[in-house]
Amino acid sequence: MTVPSGAPAVVEVACDESGFSGTNLLDPASPVIAHAAVDLTVAEAAAVLGTLRSRFNHRRTAEHKAHLLLRPGQPEAVAWFLAELAGRSTVHVVDKRDHVAGRVLDLLTGEPSYLDGTRLGRDHGRAVAVVRERTDVLAAFVAMTHLKHRRRPDDDAVDRFVALAPGVAAEGVPELAGLTRRDVVAVLDRLLDGDPAVPPPLEPLVPALAETVLRWGDGRRSVAVVHDEQSALTPQRTAVLAAALAAAVAPAPPPLLAVRQVDSRRDPRVQVADLLAGWARRAAGPSA
Repeated sequence: MTVPSGAPAVVEVACDESGFSGTNLLDPASPVIAHAAVDLTVAEAAAVLGTLRSRFNHRRTAEHKAHLLLRPGQPEAVAWFLAELAGRSTVHVVDKRDHVAGRVLDLLTGEPSYLDGTRLGRDHGRAVAVVRERTDVLAAFVAMTHLKHRRRPDDDAVDRFVALAPGVAAEGVPELAGLTRRDVVAVLDRLLDGDPAVPPPLEPLVPALAETVLRWGDGRRSVAVVHDEQSALTPQRTAVLAAALAAAVAPAPPPLLAVRQVDSRRDPRVQVADLLAGWARRAAGPSA
C-alpha cells in the first residue's frame, strides 16, 4: 500500500482474522490464516453491512459473519463488497506450514526476534522450502513448543525433534547441523520462563499483525489498530512488537502505535474486516 502525499501522520485500521486453529497449525483442512484490515469509519462500515442486508438479502444478526457472504449464489455480493473496499483494505495471508518451518529456523538457529516472520526479519530462503515438506519435523516442533500448562519441556517431544534434525540438515539445511538437545532445551526454557524477547512460535497472528501495520504505515506514518479480541495479542506481546518495529525502521515513524481489542459485535469495522479475511482465506485455495 502506498501512502498518498499529505496523508495523516496516524491512520486507524480495524482488523480481524480467518483461519485461526489454535496450536493445530498443521490441520490440512485449514492451511492458511488471513489477516485483514480496513480503514473505514464506523459509519462507512455500517453502511457496507446495511447494503449486504438490504440489497443481497443477508439476514440481520448480532454479528455479520463471512459464511453469509460466501454462501453459494452470492457472486454479485462478493464482487460488490470487494469493489467497495478497493483502496481501503489490505489482506495478509500466512501459510501455516511456512510459518512453522520459519519458526524452526528462527527459534533454533539464532537469537529469536519479534521481527521474525516479517519483511524485516531474517530470510532463510530455500531452507524454509525444505523444512515445510518435512511434516514429521513440523509435527515434532509443534509438539515440542506447545508449552501451555507445562513447567518443563516434554522430554519425548524434544528427543523426537532432535533425532530428526540431522536428516533435515543433510537435505540442505545446514543451519540445523550440530543442533544439540541442550541447545533446544535452552530455548524452550526461555519460553517457559516468559522471556519477553522470545516471540510465541505457534502464533502466526503476531507476525501477520506486524506485516499489516508495515503495509499501512509504508514508512511514512504510524498505525493504530482496532482488533477483534484475540488471546494471542497480549499487551506484553504487542508492546514488544511495537518496540521492535520502531527500532527496526527508525528514524521513520514507529509503525505500530497502539492495539485496542474490541468485541466485534459492537464494531462494524471489525465485522467488515472479518468478511474480507474470510473471503481471502477461501480464495487462497480450495482447501482453505
